Amino acid sequence: MPKKQQQQRARGPASKSDGGQWVMVAPDSVINPPRKAGSGPLFTRLRNPSTGQAALYMFSSDARQLFEVKAFHEEYRSWFIGQAIQQDGRLFFITPVDPLFLVLFYIAKAEKEQGKFQPLDQILVDAEFSSCTMLLQCTDISKSIHHIVEGKETGGRKFYKYSEEKTLKWLTKKVNQTVKVLKVHDVSVGGKVQSATFISSKKLAGATEEDYIRYAHGLISEYITEELSTKLAKYLRLPEVAVLPKEPLPKKRKVSDVPVEAEEDYTKFNTIDLKSKKASKMSAAQKTLAKVDKSGMKAISFFFGSKTKAMK
Repeated sequence: MPKKQQQQRARGPASKSDGGQWVMVAPDSVINPPRKAGSGPLFTRLRNPSTGQAALYMFSSDARQLFEVKAFHEEYRSWFIGQAIQQDGRLFFITPVDPLFLVLFYIAKAEKEQGKFQPLDQILVDAEFSSCTMLLQCTDISKSIHHIVEGKETGGRKFYKYSEEKTLKWLTKKVNQTVKVLKVHDVSVGGKVQSATFISSKKLAGATEEDYIRYAHGLISEYITEELSTKLAKYLRLPEVAVLPKEPLPKKRKVSDVPVEAEEDYTKFNTIDLKSKKASKMSAAQKTLAKVDKSGMKAISFFFGSKTKAMK
């Protein structure tokens, strides 16, 4: 990992108690000095395209790139920075994200509410998250907006309307690209994903193409609504996963409260509330065994007891 991608300190919207600093891992393009004095990366809140709830993002200093901010957090964790203690012990990861996912959220929303062609600057309007208009400055938007909309031009101005068919085709390309990356990096996607840390996925039961597609679909679904995720699964012809009903928990057995002692007969713990239950009928073999003379016989615990007495 390059030095610039190692832990970096960045100013963020933190409280006075934590010194206003965060510790983060970020790509070079984020921490490079800004071209203009006084400008720099901008942390802001935007709507998560999957849930519609507030999430933390960051625009590059020229606002042409968008990054999502993920935090690794453990309880009772702090940082030592210089001679100071950073109370906020979270480790932030800054990773690039396709801004078209966030634009898609607003375009699909406009389709449901208005259902007509509109210019982008009228579609990306959010009183609660005013920074959403900065998405239009991202480089990829002007080049990729056609993937999710139908467009027309009138009077020298462009108007757009959500296209579900185009969107599903675009998301399918995203899934296929993700599948290729998963295969190249040998990511375990089958039922034994937890063992991938110790055993190469190639040594495990071979993952099917459906496993890769389903896994990639799950990753892409983190950036689209649940409704669209379901439609994408059908478009990809992924079979529905049968949800097995939960088995009822077994009833707790009422075990005797008598403490377990080493020299007692262990079979006694198989009896449960003998007084409250009728004695079960004995088989012919059990009746025969019951008539055997047990005098002189030793309990099985005798053969597993301490040998100290015998050595004296």
